[in-house]
Amino acid sequence: MPDDAALFWFTQEAYDKLVEELAYLKGEGRQLVSAKIARARDEGDLSENGGYHAAREEQGQQEARIRQLTAMLEKAQVGEPPSLEDGIRPGVRVTIYYDDDPDDSEVFLLGSRELMTLDDSVDLEVYSPQSPLGQALLGARKGDKVSYQAPNGKTIEITVADISVS
Repeated sequence: MPDDAALFWFTQEAYDKLVEELAYLKGEGRQLVSAKIARARDEGDLSENGGYHAAREEQGQQEARIRQLTAMLEKAQVGEPPSLEDGIRPGVRVTIYYDDDPDDSEVFLLGSRELMTLDDSVDLEVYSPQSPLGQALLGARKGDKVSYQAPNGKTIEITVADISVS
């Protein structure tokens, strides 16, 4: 079985949307940005040309998104939402509470923003399965206690209060 932490789970609809975005960015999107750069370059002195610098910044952001989409699609798993019987997997909405403060709970999606549905609120946090928290939660079930090491070296203990398919 593949390493779930290295996979990106998508519905067929979400996968198709990302494939379409990538095709646009590599084709028409690149052409449009290149045309902006060429027009700005024709305006003269590049050192004081705000339009040129903005177009180059846009190009850099676009190329970064192309790299991100390419990497995600290479690791994509398309199909039905993960089964909750197998515990927490990418694509699952998780509610946890911190054992040192049971009143402090947190709800988030394990995965990536592209896994969010239209029903998800804009404020829903997203944690990567590769993060220390994400790695600790993979496979855990409701009621399980897990711990992970925070970047400051402190061990944080949490309890899984609820899991649901996003």
